[in-house]
Amino acid sequence: MWAALVIMTVLPAVALAVVLGALGDLDASPHWRTHIADRLEVAADRLRGHAPVRPPDPFVALRVQQRLGVVASHVQRLEADTTVIARAERIIASQLAYDYLLEEACSMAGVEIPPHAKGDPVERFREEVELASRGWAW
Repeated sequence: MWAALVIMTVLPAVALAVVLGALGDLDASPHWRTHIADRLEVAADRLRGHAPVRPPDPFVALRVQQRLGVVASHVQRLEADTTVIARAERIIASQLAYDYLLEEACSMAGVEIPPHAKGDPVERFREEVELASRGWAW
């Protein structure tokens, strides 16, 4: 009876001492805390139904910004030039390409994109404002 009581009280203390000894000096290296906190945050996001947002590759983001600028200036040139053949079709196609690039940039920046009609100017403006508020420029 006494032996069982001693084992039940001493065994958890010994197990805790072994675990703490394996972790080493906890205050000297708090990296494990950050790692655990990051993993818990990812798990919480999954439980909430949010997809994890990873920062985009800066070179890919820069390429999308550069393409947004090129397509935006192309649309502006088409709108200013009244002598272009099939001007309306070119403007529509260029705006759709611009919208596609905006959606790609929004997915990189973590901007939620609700369902909308293709070429919706209100949604285009909202996406541009959201990206600008996150530091994107083109």
